Amino acid sequence: MSTLPSRQVVLARHIPGLPEPEHFRVERVEVGEPRDGELRVRTLFASVDPGTLARLGGVDSYAPALELGEVIGSATVGEVLASRDTRYAVGDVVVGGWGWREHAVVSARGLRKVDPGPESASAELGVLGIPGLTAYFGILELGRPQAGETVLVSSAAGAVGSISGQIAKRQGARVVGIAGGPEKCRWVVEALGFDACLDYRAEKDLAAAIRRECPQGVGVYLDNVGGSTLDAALTCMALKGRVVVSGLVADYGVPPEARAGLKNTPFLIIQRLRMEGFVVFDYAARFGEARAALRAWLQDGSLRHREHIVEGLESAPAVFAGLFRGENFGRAVVKVG
Repeated sequence: MSTLPSRQVVLARHIPGLPEPEHFRVERVEVGEPRDGELRVRTLFASVDPGTLARLGGVDSYAPALELGEVIGSATVGEVLASRDTRYAVGDVVVGGWGWREHAVVSARGLRKVDPGPESASAELGVLGIPGLTAYFGILELGRPQAGETVLVSSAAGAVGSISGQIAKRQGARVVGIAGGPEKCRWVVEALGFDACLDYRAEKDLAAAIRRECPQGVGVYLDNVGGSTLDAALTCMALKGRVVVSGLVADYGVPPEARAGLKNTPFLIIQRLRMEGFVVFDYAARFGEARAALRAWLQDGSLRHREHIVEGLESAPAVFAGLFRGENFGRAVVKVG
């Protein structure tokens, strides 16, 4: 049986706080041939996701913690090099979740074939992947903005936030973003069509800034950050507003005793708010519907997205650490092959 030399990135040390490249290790391995029902794939792109940090501290979260020496999990797009499944042929491009590896032997079960189209295959990890799906269901199923309502989106220049705001605009809402830095805020307004964007780094009082830009109150808050940003937004909600919690990047890697926490919970009662967290895989049965809509909006030019692509598998740990310093601009992806 022939083997293929390859590399993979594994967890070298559990991460009690924020990640640094030294928490990871690049290993050389030999990848064998597939057995019945398996494929051997060459990775083209691998996603870099802030939520992965929840699995790297040695404690289970909504997914089991990674053990030392395990490959870092991520969504991936790859080319089929060898197939022992009749549904896939050599040269097919597939989406899966085999993680930060150059090559892998994977079960054909759960993979999805990518049909050729105008978008780069990397879009399957962003606007057509979990971030786009999260935005779609977070806004349309949980937030449900009405025409004329104000929708507030944190991390508005990020993979989920940038798509969420555009979907809310399609519903006739007024959309205000929160992002870090003037360049990101300018892109959110000028390229994506948000009505306004707040630079949280420049605002001394974020709650006051939100009230300034949302004088009628926030009908829907799509939160990707948590922490003090979520606490500030609670004070600015309209009556019967909806808070959709998609991510908590401000709390990832922060011990519970050191987190900002929520002080403004009385507004949940005062304003009769509904606050709900969700995991997008709860909507897995409807992913096809969502991808069809997102792809149609891309093709007609009404939906825009941006990718932060870095070359080389060995770059993944540094890109991952940079997520928590706001270094990415759009969906963070590593180009592997």
